[in-house]
Amino acid sequence: MIKTVVSVGLPVDETLAIKKRRIQPKEKIKGMKRISIVTGIHGDELEGQYVCFEVARRIEEAFGNLKGIVDIYPAINPLGIDSITRGIPAFDLDMNRLFPGNIEGNMTEYLAADILKDVSGSDLVIDIHASNIYLTEIPQIRINELHEDTLVPFAKASNVDFVWVHGASTVLESTFAYSLNSTGTPCLVVEMGVGMRITKEYGNQLTDGIFSLMKKLGIWTGKTKKPRTPIISSDPDDVSYLNASVGGLFVPEVHHWEELKTGDVIGKIIDPLSGKVLDEIKSPVDGILFTIREYPIVDEGSLVGRLLRKEAYKK
Repeated sequence: MIKTVVSVGLPVDETLAIKKRRIQPKEKIKGMKRISIVTGIHGDELEGQYVCFEVARRIEEAFGNLKGIVDIYPAINPLGIDSITRGIPAFDLDMNRLFPGNIEGNMTEYLAADILKDVSGSDLVIDIHASNIYLTEIPQIRINELHEDTLVPFAKASNVDFVWVHGASTVLESTFAYSLNSTGTPCLVVEMGVGMRITKEYGNQLTDGIFSLMKKLGIWTGKTKKPRTPIISSDPDDVSYLNASVGGLFVPEVHHWEELKTGDVIGKIIDPLSGKVLDEIKSPVDGILFTIREYPIVDEGSLVGRLLRKEAYKK
């Protein structure tokens, strides 16, 4: 069943409609639970689009195993997706800074409030993001330390590689996930892949994890893959940031999610005009590279990678 969650009128006799698809058993089951899969808050993040498709496809193939409600919200920011714009076009707003919204507010606040109302009450929400066009991220879940006890057990079953627990001060209270978690609806924030692209491997990995979570909740009785055991980090010192010292063209020398030793060359910043190597980005610690620069042009200070220190995953 496809339902319009909220709609507003636009200029020139057009309508902005945010829709969801609800998949549920044909016969009602007492006490059945609900999982919501949400993506497209940022219009340049498309990795979740494939996950929505794949979750629906797999359910349809073995529909008899469904014992609960699956709500799929593939495009929370449809104008952004249509125009490949991160925020809401014309308003120059990041939709993930508008929650919890205001039903009496302007158009964007009204949209945010109605979306939150519709999703609230789910037994679990998966808020899927990609990175931007500049960086590639391994499949990971980011958690506010205020909600660590509730969310980490779910994260362990999600089949991601890394669970990054952030300090409360680094999490914006105006985000979709914070608004849900702070009002009692558990929400996992997934980051994976790269902006404006679909990484099928990562999408399939997360889809396997979603079915594992559905089984954990009693929503799915079919076969699922055993989720991989993620690295869990809650110490800010576990993560090392790599930044460009000069501007130029960044050329990586290693692969994503590769284990490195101190001093290993991660990439070089080169000058195509002079033919010179301007700098070598070296690993400052032993660890795993979980973020790497995708877009090659860098300025001084540009983020080119993140390393998870060896001590974090060898505990």
